[in-house]
Amino acid sequence: MRARRRRDTGSDYLSDALALLGGWTRDGVQLRRDLACDDSQHAALTERIKVAADTLHIRPSIRRINGHTQICLGSQDGTAITDGEVTLAARIEDFYRTVVERP
Repeated sequence: MRARRRRDTGSDYLSDALALLGGWTRDGVQLRRDLACDDSQHAALTERIKVAADTLHIRPSIRRINGHTQICLGSQDGTAITDGEVTLAARIEDFYRTVVERP
């Protein structure tokens, strides 16, 4: 069962959801996250993100910089962050924990 949003509180539910996702920053109209991982972990993470992003019809920007994977969600054309992008951010957090988990 889904919780109902209250419109009279003035609270932005996307901001509330982002507050629960540690490490993600809101950079204007984009969400950004830098994750430490090696090359094989980067490849595995990128593949998982691609599958989830295709399902949600989102095109994330993923690049490798100095041993980190940088992920940007959201368009640069001024469109507001969507609930789908916040959903993908949460999924990425789960993927990251799975990929970097040490046996």
